[in-house]
Amino acid sequence: MRRPVAFLAAIALFAEAVGIVFVNAVLATVVENQDMSLAGLEPSAMSTGTWAMGGVSGAYLLLCGLILLLTGIRDRAPGRIARIVLIVCAVVHGVLGALTVGLVGWAAFAVLMVVLGLIVLTLVVYGDGSDGPAADAEPGTVAPVA
Repeated sequence: MRRPVAFLAAIALFAEAVGIVFVNAVLATVVENQDMSLAGLEPSAMSTGTWAMGGVSGAYLLLCGLILLLTGIRDRAPGRIARIVLIVCAVVHGVLGALTVGLVGWAAFAVLMVVLGLIVLTLVVYGDGSDGPAADAEPGTVAPVA
């Protein structure tokens, strides 16, 4: 069950990365084509910021998807830094899901919660990479109880 969950989460994050970049590209184009400023900001500055945010968000989601893909291929728990990256991604999905309910609707919320669930499930089923105190014991021996 571990590998398919990791692969499914990776595919979801890759698709989400493409979607985020696409949405930011559309927003950047719309902002660039407008003929007004927002609080004195020029449309070109807002468009550049939107492109940058889309690129950074897409790259981060691709990184998270790559971590999950490698986790599934190796069938080993991600390392400490990779776990932190995935936990931050899960927290961001939770916060965005809460904001999405009011702004976009329940369907978008459901998609974000499914991706959040896949990330958390991958982290839980792989654990922290150690098999507990018995991992260091000799085969055939019983580990002492602490």
